[in-house]
Order: sequence, then structure tokens, then C-alpha cells
Amino acid sequence: MTAEVGTQVAPRESRGLAEQAAALAAGEVTARELTERALTRIAATQPTLNAFRRVRGDAALVEADAADRQLARGERLPLLGVPVAVKDDVDVTGEPTAFGCPGDFPRKEADSEAVRRLRAAGAVIVGKTNAPELGQWPFTEGQAFGDTRNPWSLEHTPGGSSGGSAAAVAAGLVPAALGSDGAGSIRIPAAWSHLVGIKPQRGRISTMPEPEAFKGITVFGPLARTVRDAALLLDVASGSTDGDLHRPAPVEVLPAVGRDPGRLRIALSLRPPWTATRKSLDPVVRAAVTDLAERLSALGHEVEEADPDYGPIGLAFVPRATAGIREWTGRVPEFELLDPRTRGAARTGKLLGGSVLRAARAAEAPLQRRVGRIFSRYDVVLAPTTATPPMRIGDLAELSGLQTDRTMIAHCPYAWPWNALGWPGVNVPAGFTTSGLPLGAQLLGPASSEPLLVQLAAQLEADRRWFEQWPPEASAEKG
Repeated sequence: MTAEVGTQVAPRESRGLAEQAAALAAGEVTARELTERALTRIAATQPTLNAFRRVRGDAALVEADAADRQLARGERLPLLGVPVAVKDDVDVTGEPTAFGCPGDFPRKEADSEAVRRLRAAGAVIVGKTNAPELGQWPFTEGQAFGDTRNPWSLEHTPGGSSGGSAAAVAAGLVPAALGSDGAGSIRIPAAWSHLVGIKPQRGRISTMPEPEAFKGITVFGPLARTVRDAALLLDVASGSTDGDLHRPAPVEVLPAVGRDPGRLRIALSLRPPWTATRKSLDPVVRAAVTDLAERLSALGHEVEEADPDYGPIGLAFVPRATAGIREWTGRVPEFELLDPRTRGAARTGKLLGGSVLRAARAAEAPLQRRVGRIFSRYDVVLAPTTATPPMRIGDLAELSGLQTDRTMIAHCPYAWPWNALGWPGVNVPAGFTTSGLPLGAQLLGPASSEPLLVQLAAQLEADRRWFEQWPPEASAEKG
């Protein structure tokens, strides 16, 4: 592969989330040992990968020691003692929530509901991962923290906006991490980092203390190297609480792993929705996704080309996205420190608020019916996650807001419609370019279809065994 490898290498933990939990329960390792190893790997790779905004060294070790005492008493929880990471947009007690922005943010006095549930399952929170300002872009770079790099190639982005979480998992710093997805922000970095990333149904994981995130387009979800680990993290983080605006009926996702999905009707969709901007599907991505479709056919599924009728779905997305940005910028310590593109998006959000925003939200149900017609003929839609392989670090750094939007859409036109609809999608690894850059494909379903999507993803995983492939060991120093 193409990652630069230096002389100082941080050894990675090859065991995944479920395997670490089992090893802890069996007494084969302690939570302190796993946490110390994770913190050592994070410190060694921070100068190159730069995956973390905040590292909770002392606090994580205190949590690990407490987990070891629970284990010694015979207590068992799904993630008791396992180190995990969370994105910079969720609240962790004692840490600021800056969401990629510069400035001196206050430390939070309480965990978000998603983090509370991870702790209730026994997880040790080792840190908060990097994200671009307010999760706007499919790269993870910013004046507040620098550039987060891809473990498969240090010259390329791991994607965004959950790029720090993706880099941390891909490099083996932690076995799984929580991200968020407002326009593909879990699925895109999962695709470009060779991971499984689940964007769950809106409301599956609570967004409290926010009743909803970014006017309902953003959800929290897991990134992991295997379907089982992603499903496990999703299940333990799932659930609603008082104040949540979106409260779907509960589903169990982990039991779906390994369950035969039966013969499914799958629509291979290679055409992105209309956006009034130029874009084209890179031939290497087309070949990878088509190859995945052929494997699904060989596994017994009925696969044929068909596209959802997206209609004017962008009109229902942009007002909600920019209104969410405007709302969030009201919390930053100094508005003028933000990237000019962020300030511009906030101004757009003000213009598109009020009646335009209400119309965008009212359009959701008709769009769900329109797009959802494809599920009267098919069970699952298979589509590219991105139109291109990963971008190089800095490719979008000096662009204007309009140039950034056009370039971003050209690279990533496929993921965002499912955010406007609120429905689940799962990225699965789809191979590599000839130079070793990861590619991904997404499995898309209607409301609350996470168990079916996970069944199909697990079947593909058993066939493709993508979890056996690792990037080169990330070095502590470049070159």
C-alpha cells in the first residue's frame, strides 16, 4: 500500500471490539492493559495520523481501573473495559465539545446520551476524534487541529467528517469508534479507510442533549473493521430518551449478523441524484461496485440496474444543512475565527431559514414516498459510497465556498440523500485502487431496515473477508 512507514512504529491491537470484550471477560487481559496500549498507539501516531482532538489519558486509566474492579467482582457488560473513541461533536464530561472549531470552549458537565449509554455498557472513552468545522466536508482538516491523515496513505484524507474516528479504527488505535453522519460523514470515511460504517435510522441513537441534530439530517453511528463490531456498538449506543424528537421503534441489529438474509432483490444504482453540478463516476469505483454486485449475484441474490427516483431532493436538504450550521455557529466562542466557508454557510442558513426551512421539512414525507417506490420492487439498493477514490490532503484547503461545494459534490454525490430521508445505510469495503487506496459501496434500505442491511453486509464480509487487510503500521514520524 502507499502509506509512509517510519522507523518508530506503534504496535496495533488486532482484536476487534467483540474479541476484546470476550478477552476481558475471560481474564486474558485487563482493561488497564488494553487502555494503556491504546493510549500508547494514539500518542505514537498523533504526529502523523492526527486522529484525536482530545486524549483522555488519566481519565481513561481511571475508568479502566474501575472496569477491572467490576470484572474482578464477576460483573459482565457488553463492552466492560474496552477502549473506544467518540467524535468531537458529542459531549463527554470534563471535555469541551468544539466540533472541529477553533476557540476556547467550556468543558461539559454531563455526557451526551449516546456516551452515557456507551459508559453503561462498560466502555472506556479514550478520547474525542477530529472532525472538520461542524462536520461540513468530506475531509478532516482545519485550522483548529491540522490535518488528519489516512493510515492507508499519509498523503490522502481518510474522508470526513468522521475522519478522525475512521483513522483511529483503521490504524488499530481503537477497535471501534462513534461517528456522526449528516451527508455521508460516517459512510464516506468508512469507504476511504476500508471500514464498515453504519448510518442508522434517524433517532436510532439519541442526539440528546439536542432534540435533533442539524434539523434532523444528522445521526450518530459506528465505525469498525467488522460488521459484528459495528452492530455491537450500534446496539449498545441505541435508544431514545426524554426530549428526543425522533423515536423509532427499537430493533436489534447484532442478532442479524450471520443470519441468512435469503434471496434478495438488489438494485444496482450508479446514477447520483441531480445537483446542477458536474460529476462523474470514476471508472475504478464503477468497477469495484460492479464487482461487488456480481459477487452478490453469485451468492444467490437477484441483482439488476435500477435507480431511485430522487426528484428535487436537494431542495429538501440544503436548507436543513445550512440552518444547522447557522445554529451551531451561535455556540462558538469567536465567530470570526471560523473558516470563511463556515461563516458563508451560516449566512446561507439565515437566508434559507423560516418559510424555506419549513417547506424543506414538509417535503420529506412526499420524498420518502417518491424514493421509497423502489422498495416495492427491490429489498436493498447497492450504490457507490463516493464517486472517486480518496482526495489528497489539502486539495480543498484554499478553495472558496462555492468551489468547495462543487468539488465536494463531484467526489461525494451519492451519500447525502439518505440523510434527507432519515433512512439507514451501511458502507462496506469494496476493494482498492491499483495504488492501494480503499474504495467503498453502500447498502441502502427503507425505514428501520438496519437488521436486513447488516445481514447482507455480514454475508458479503464472510465472502470477501475484508477485515484481514490492514494498512501498514502507522509511524510516529513521517518519512
